[in-house]
Amino acid sequence: MDTIASLFSFITTPVSWVIVQFHSVYGKIFGPDTGWAWGLSIVSLVILIRICLIPLFVKQIKATRAMQTLQPEMKKIQERYKSDKQRQSEEMMKLYKESGTNPLSSCLPILAQSPFFFALYHVLNGIATGKTIGVIDDQLLESARKAHIVGAPLAAKFTDGADKVASLGATLTDVRVVTAVMIVLMSASQFFTQRQLMTKNVDTTVKTPFMQQQKMLMYVFPVMFAVFGINFPVGVLVYWLTTNVWTMGQQMFVIRRNPTPGSKAQAAFLERLHKQVTHHKKVRGRGNTNVIKAIVAKGRDRNEFERKFINGLTKAGLAAQADGTVVESESSVLTETEDGTPAGGPKRQQPKRQSKAKRQSGAVQGATAGDAGATRADEPSDAKPSLEKTAAGTEDDSPKTKQAGGNNKQGNQPGSGQRSRAKSGQRKGQQRPKHPSSKK
Repeated sequence: MDTIASLFSFITTPVSWVIVQFHSVYGKIFGPDTGWAWGLSIVSLVILIRICLIPLFVKQIKATRAMQTLQPEMKKIQERYKSDKQRQSEEMMKLYKESGTNPLSSCLPILAQSPFFFALYHVLNGIATGKTIGVIDDQLLESARKAHIVGAPLAAKFTDGADKVASLGATLTDVRVVTAVMIVLMSASQFFTQRQLMTKNVDTTVKTPFMQQQKMLMYVFPVMFAVFGINFPVGVLVYWLTTNVWTMGQQMFVIRRNPTPGSKAQAAFLERLHKQVTHHKKVRGRGNTNVIKAIVAKGRDRNEFERKFINGLTKAGLAAQADGTVVESESSVLTETEDGTPAGGPKRQQPKRQSKAKRQSGAVQGATAGDAGATRADEPSDAKPSLEKTAAGTEDDSPKTKQAGGNNKQGNQPGSGQRSRAKSGQRKGQQRPKHPSSKK
């Protein structure tokens, strides 16, 4: 480990200078030789480094999501060229180039943080061995060796012997208890961070090898921290525990505000956004506006949770717009008519279907009522005789009428087919002949 730390000696001086500057501030508050002053200096160093790494963290999120999107295509390439590894690698690189994805982007924060980690280890190791390093002179070295965190010196390790721990002014039991607790917390925070990523922020509709790799890392990383943690000084454990807690909180914020599409976190986020939008009847915040804008732009490519969100807005009488805002839909606005009833009221119910007997009886009653009304109606004096009057027996002096009257007996015989059209109320003209089977 000393060889690896020496490779990063070029950054040892800047790291030691930052620690000394924070120590000068906290030393005035808690005392220069206290564990609070030196411990908070290390914590502040972590926070400063992680703030500078936020742009790389954003790139890591984008790269991870891009890799999740490409997993189905990568699986097809692996199956298509499983016998030709070289062609498989070429197609993979082509896919990365076309999509603008870099697999190493997901490791950028860890790679960028490694020099600071090893430089801090080199500084603390120098304190443990009594060597000045960077800007830490003899006076600061003596102050750091006296600093204890809950009874454990900053430069003590879990594997140190009783004599070395005693030279630092502590007991072996105190050092091992403190380091063991910090190693457990460090491994637990790493496990919870990875588990949070797997259970909440992964698209559950796509099963890819990438998910299996992430699941494996969820158990591998905590074990690695536990194994290597016993060789870390207490100050380095403070550094690593702080950066793990920072990563966990930062990831919780990202998952809550910008979850992966298709994940459980997105379902919870859209549910909260739906309640907020329907309550205020508008979208609050630029981030929420951009989310709705992206969902609207997807169209038919929306996932299950996004479709449910849009349908929920529609049921609430709202419509999402292309610019990310929402407006009240026209179908939800009820306008009143002249009589005061809402125009958008309940739909008109269809009448129940009546039986054949009821329909026939209703038709007969309607016809009877119509004949009675026609009889009672007043007619003008110069009106021509109507068909009803002719049917009632009005006689005409024309020869056709006389001939019809002379043949009245024959017309009244059953089956003769000469029934009077006036009596039957049918229109004048040729009648449809009866079916031959009805003739006797």
